[in-house]
Amino acid sequence: MLTMLCQKAFSARSGTPDGPNRSAFSAPDRSRMDESDKRPAGRPRTASTIAELVVRMAQENPRWGYTRIRGALGVLGHQVGRNTIKRLLLEAGLEPAPERGRSGCWSTFLRAYWDAIAAADFFTVEVLTLSGLQRYCVFFVMELKTRRVEIAGLAPVPNGPWLAQVARNVLDAVDGFLLGKRFLILDRDPLYTRGFHAALERAGVQPVRLPPRSPNLNAFAERFILSARSECLNHVVPLGEGHLRWLLKEYMAHYHGERTHRGLGNKLVDGQDGVANLNVPVKCRKRVGGLL
Repeated sequence: MLTMLCQKAFSARSGTPDGPNRSAFSAPDRSRMDESDKRPAGRPRTASTIAELVVRMAQENPRWGYTRIRGALGVLGHQVGRNTIKRLLLEAGLEPAPERGRSGCWSTFLRAYWDAIAAADFFTVEVLTLSGLQRYCVFFVMELKTRRVEIAGLAPVPNGPWLAQVARNVLDAVDGFLLGKRFLILDRDPLYTRGFHAALERAGVQPVRLPPRSPNLNAFAERFILSARSECLNHVVPLGEGHLRWLLKEYMAHYHGERTHRGLGNKLVDGQDGVANLNVPVKCRKRVGGLL
């Protein structure tokens, strides 16, 4: 009897499965362990919207450092650490501020000198003459800010004297198209002679020569060529030089006063902002036999 009482007392003190502390050895709560397993290790990642905002600030402000970006985010109510900003920019392939500011992109240059930049280019048109098809070269100049275009000249065989005369026309001190411009974007076409470059420099216009095989750097001029061809010139066979000049004149009137431009917010080049008069009937104006 004494032996049995001692065994029961020992079981109660030690908490064996036979004693009253059986709950101490019960199975663990698997639901809690499962919930803890679902949580990722480490700190939560930065929200994608904030990460995109950090990259955008760095791209649009190449001289901003990590601390400057952090301060701008704080003004907007986002508290982001400096090391987090550094990591986000490295993941986006952006260098720190000193290196990022030195290697300015082409779009930054265009925005900085928007009012003073013009672009020029050539395109060709097949003209039907009495002697057969003949290729004409058309030279035009564009004001990038307003998208205004002037057909500076056309010729079947452009040469140095012809281009020199075209340069004198667009550089005229009274009503030249390039009056007040400082830069003229040109490709590496051999038609741009040394005399043409010299005439530009004498008038205070610096020619900006693009790298080889880089049409995207003169995208506005290239887009105008595409529009003129797809909307007009590809649908008509010009019958002589006079007919070609008339086609270009009609298209330029349509381009400036009737055609909207997405780059200008779907507005006209020569349009005026105002409230439309709904009491006036709408009339259709046709050009080139209804082509435009």
